[in-house]
Amino acid sequence: MTLGVNIDHIAVLREARKINDPDPLMALAICAQNGADQITIHLREDRRHIQDADCVKIIQSSSLPVNLECAIDQDIIDIMCELKPHRVTLVPEKREEVTTEGGLDLKTQNKAIAEVIAQLKQAQIDVSLFIDPTIEMIELSSKLGADMVELHTGMFANIYAMLNSSLPYSHHAIEELKLPRHILNSKLEDSLNAIEESATRALELNLEVAAGHGLNYQNVSLIRNIQTISELNIGQSIIARSVFTGLATAVSDMKELVK
Repeated sequence: MTLGVNIDHIAVLREARKINDPDPLMALAICAQNGADQITIHLREDRRHIQDADCVKIIQSSSLPVNLECAIDQDIIDIMCELKPHRVTLVPEKREEVTTEGGLDLKTQNKAIAEVIAQLKQAQIDVSLFIDPTIEMIELSSKLGADMVELHTGMFANIYAMLNSSLPYSHHAIEELKLPRHILNSKLEDSLNAIEESATRALELNLEVAAGHGLNYQNVSLIRNIQTISELNIGQSIIARSVFTGLATAVSDMKELVK
């Protein structure tokens, strides 16, 4: 299983002070030398962390493939076609959210997504869709012409956290998970089954399968055991650990868990 390291949170730290340090570009060699197979970044419409200049420098300098996440905003898509990263992953995006919550709505945005996929393919860029792990979303992804899907593991990660930590959670996405442990255990199993079934169906439709969101050193082994997933994209937990261990150790530790 390959590991994509999302380095957005290095830029989050930089943008907290609006200065030039730390520079996400400096992470490229460290990630490559310690087992990363891909670099992932997200160019948001509001430029809250990664900036246009970061994208240019990272794509031009990375020895690893670059997976560039973005919304289906036309101005952003035009930038993608000019930059030509190895892959573009289309994601939903809301200005008010802290991080991406939930997958693309392929039903109501069907026409717009189809047009964007066609534009990116015309630019010879592989396209992945960040979707919730359901058979319906998998089949729609195939019909739209995607090359790959990335399964949103946020619900799985939230349930796992509720079961295995005593941290106080206030995020709206997990309000519904304040349930007895036996029910949470059942929901965790259901979540894993949905991810596995979706990955299996994707392979049947000749879609490559990645997964990501909320994955960390504690929960990743459960996703790693799903043989139909070939790639994991992990960011926040790696960058958070690097504060204490250094980035090289944080990346190599995660690579040991997923390989």
